[in-house]
Amino acid sequence: SKLTNLGHLEMTWRSRVHFHPLLVRILHKSRLRYYGKPEKKMDMPYQAYFEVADGSGMMSMVLWNSLCPKWYHSMKVGTVLLLAKYAIKTSYPFKTQPTPGDSQMKRFATIEISLNVRDPPTEINIIPEEMVKPEWGLPEVKYRFITRSELDDLPHNHSCDVIGLVTFVGRAERARKREHSEDFWLYRWAHAIDGTSDQPFILELFATSQPDVFERIHPMTYLVCTQMRVIQGLAENPSRTVYLTTSNESQIFITGWHKGQPYTKDAKVKNFIQWMKSQSEVDQIKKTVIGGYYPFPRPPDSFLKY
Repeated sequence: SKLTNLGHLEMTWRSRVHFHPLLVRILHKSRLRYYGKPEKKMDMPYQAYFEVADGSGMMSMVLWNSLCPKWYHSMKVGTVLLLAKYAIKTSYPFKTQPTPGDSQMKRFATIEISLNVRDPPTEINIIPEEMVKPEWGLPEVKYRFITRSELDDLPHNHSCDVIGLVTFVGRAERARKREHSEDFWLYRWAHAIDGTSDQPFILELFATSQPDVFERIHPMTYLVCTQMRVIQGLAENPSRTVYLTTSNESQIFITGWHKGQPYTKDAKVKNFIQWMKSQSEVDQIKKTVIGGYYPFPRPPDSFLKY
């Protein structure tokens, strides 16, 4: 069928009602958002954002309501989609923006693709990776992996991806989303090492839309976290250590989930695997810890400094 591309959509969307099919690759995926309210009667008040790209650039795509339980888990980072009968809307201005792995990629920020059950009923097809042709010109998924030795020099809020061997994982804890609110964030702390520094990555991992992975993080697993944000609080408190926290677009993977993921081709991931092959598993197990209370950032060691 006759295809269009994202660049052409941005130029012509106001003058059209029906759009030609689109062929795109998913580069980023947000957590699933529930926006239900007691006074509003909606069957499936869910929403998820994706960043999708073709040869012309990258644009946001929104999956709405009952399409979320049906499609959310099948739409992975790297998945190629053929979309027909979608809607185009002006962009929601307050959504979070993931940092693209390819800084040269053009971003179409004024409009977004809307996938709905009706008005119009979107047709979604997932193209298996082995059927994707190079002449389609779809961009590859690119990452921004860093090593632990590089972390201390990165600025606050810098976006990056990490891989490491888990040496500590804390219990799941809860924090109120807002004061006096009944909604909570669920999170846990973890340490991971990659052999480039004596210090581990300190990771604040909020529960994403991957409960099966979040609950199974344990020592000695290979942990990959994407779209993490650097938290540098060194100015106020010199004893405070730099750490990483998840963002709205973070994805977490552990041993058993890595096969077929696009990051397995990344050079820093391959370097980490080579380093792990040189390590003694018995020695590493002796250094691992699980559970317990983990106060972080640590308070100063005396009341005078406090």
